[in-house]
Formats: sequence, structure tokens, C-alpha cells
Amino acid sequence: MTTYERPFVSQLEKRLLTEQPLIQVLVGPRQVGKTTGMRQLLARYPHNNHYANADDLLITDRTWLLEQWQKAQLQGNGSLLVIDEIQKIPNWSETLKSLWDKNPRSLSVVVLGSSSLQIQTGLSESLAGRFELTRIYHWTYPELKNAFGYNLERFLLYGGYPGSVAYEAEYDRWYAYLKDSIVEAVIGKDILMNRKVGNPALFRQAFEILCRYPAQEISYTKLLGQLQDQGNTDLIKYYIELYAGAFLIHPLEKFSAKSWLTRSSSPKILISCPALYTMTEGPGVLADPEKRGRVFELAVGAQLLQLPGELFYWREKNAEVDFVYRYQGKVYAIEVKSGRRKSAKGLEAFMKHFGDARPVILSMDNFFHFSEDPKKFLSAM
Repeated sequence: MTTYERPFVSQLEKRLLTEQPLIQVLVGPRQVGKTTGMRQLLARYPHNNHYANADDLLITDRTWLLEQWQKAQLQGNGSLLVIDEIQKIPNWSETLKSLWDKNPRSLSVVVLGSSSLQIQTGLSESLAGRFELTRIYHWTYPELKNAFGYNLERFLLYGGYPGSVAYEAEYDRWYAYLKDSIVEAVIGKDILMNRKVGNPALFRQAFEILCRYPAQEISYTKLLGQLQDQGNTDLIKYYIELYAGAFLIHPLEKFSAKSWLTRSSSPKILISCPALYTMTEGPGVLADPEKRGRVFELAVGAQLLQLPGELFYWREKNAEVDFVYRYQGKVYAIEVKSGRRKSAKGLEAFMKHFGDARPVILSMDNFFHFSEDPKKFLSAM
């Protein structure tokens, strides 16, 4: 992992070396290489820099952030200040805004975070017009192929987290790493310490239930019915919102020309990477053709989520389209040929409703080609 460099590193470097860069904000899941990539950049950065991590501090307040700013300033104008896990600092955005406005362009600044909900709130409330946001996602198939020699089978079983590669030969160790070092760290540190959750045990149970439905449409009522507690659909919606903010679960809405129908639809559940499904179902998951098809569909959806634009699904009675991607006025109807049983008429039915859409068929044969450059692949359709 130390020798492979993710694409965001060179993009960030280019932005920082422009004249008068804005505050650079990187958000993304835990354990996908944000800090490693930042260290790779710092190792060759041509100016002085100061790096600090708020994740392991027992007590954090705005004076800590002020202290880091001053340490960077002592290294001279134009120095780079990097604050990791910035969401751990109470009122971080207000403090950063004050420092930035009082000392315009005296420092270049990068902040990293692993909780989208907390970061987005701070950005919208305090730092409007002062930042650029870069989302760092789970590792893609081409990245894992280039870095670790993955084939598609291995990606569908273990794909997502490079730190778990060393434990794949021993499933119990691999499972423990994912469970303790990633999932529990996210739930315990990024969510429960910062958001009000009345029943943490129920909240954890909800995650396990959601992971059983990769790339599947399911009603909030059905999800709620599987929780060992009484509640209402607002509870499960809130849980999903929190998991989405922590980059673990992504609910897709149904595509419709009528926005109110979109908002009221049952969600299609995308868990963020194949590894989380294997953690739930066990290492033999790909032996079941239906589950194998679902996890491949999940892999396609997770890749589409990394693109700018909007992602939906579509269904009308028995006709379905796996993904509908909308970007710059164009609509792509994406059918995933995964081997699982489903109606073959979904794409045809969709095109009757939305004649300007571009039909796209993705299979295991062309998935790598698509995954290497999804925007280029889709624009050629």
C-alpha cells in the first residue's frame, strides 16, 4: 500500500501548487488511504509543512487547532497545514474560518475527515466560498488489481479495504480486522460519539440487517420489522442516514420524472463495498449464483457512486433497471448482467418512458474496462 498512490494525491498536489489555493477538504471512509496518500504528498511537497491528527486526542478544543495553525505559521508564509480527522474538534469550522479570514492566504490548508455528516455541516455553515471538497471512496477493482494483483473473483469477495489484504488467507483474522478496526471504529467513534442514538445495540443490529441486502430494493417497513424492537419508519431512515454519513450504506431513490415519487420510494440499498457483504454472509458467498449476482451489481453501483452526478434505480411493476445515472443533462439506463434471475424487459420498458436515455449493459466481461474510466466508458455509449 505504501508504494501505490491513489489518484486523489496528484489531483490534490496540483491544486495546492496553484496560486492562492482554497482550503482543501478531503472526506471519505476510514482505512481507504486518505492519511497514507497525504503522507505520500508531504514527502515530496516543495514547501514547509505541519501535520497533526486529532483522532487520538482525549480532549480537543479550538485552542488545539489554534496551536497547530501557529506551529505551521512559524515555518513561514506559504507553509502547508494538514489536520487529520478534523471533525473531532468542536466548532472546528468556525475556528478555521476565523483563522483563515484573519490571516488570508498565509498558509495552505488541507483538512481530512471520515464523517461526512459532521464535515458537510461545518462546510455549509461556516466555510462557504473558502474550500474545495474532494470525496475519497473505497478502492476500485483497477486499483486493487494494480496494487495487489486482484482478479475479479477476489475483488467481489474482499474488495474495498487495502489494509485487510494481509489477512485474506485466514478468514477469521480478516473478519476480525474488518469488524473491529473498521466497522466498530466507525460506529463507535464517528457516529455514536457524535450523534444521538437511543439504543446503540439496535443501531448495530440495523447495520448487520442492511448488509444482507446489497443492491436490493427494500421497504422501510420491512427493514423495521426485522429489528428486535418497536419503532417507526423514521427510526430506520435515521439509522440509514447516519450510516450513509459514515460511508457505509448508500440508499438509492427510485428514478422518476416526479420528484415527490422519488422521495417517497423504497430505497435500494448499496453497501459501500463487497467486503462488507462477505463479512455478513461468509467466505462462501460467491458459490450462490443469486448472491454472486447481487455482489457484482453492488460492485457496479459502488463504482457509479464515485462519479459526479446523481444515481437512482428504476422499477415499474416487474420491469426494473438496475441503475439510472444522471449527469450534465444526460440519463444513462444501466442494466447489469450478473447471472441472477430477473426480467429481461426492464431496459426496453424504461426506454419507452424516457426515450432520450442512453442504454448501457455492463457484464463481468466489460466491468474492468468500465471501472478503469467510467466517465469515458459511458460517454462512448
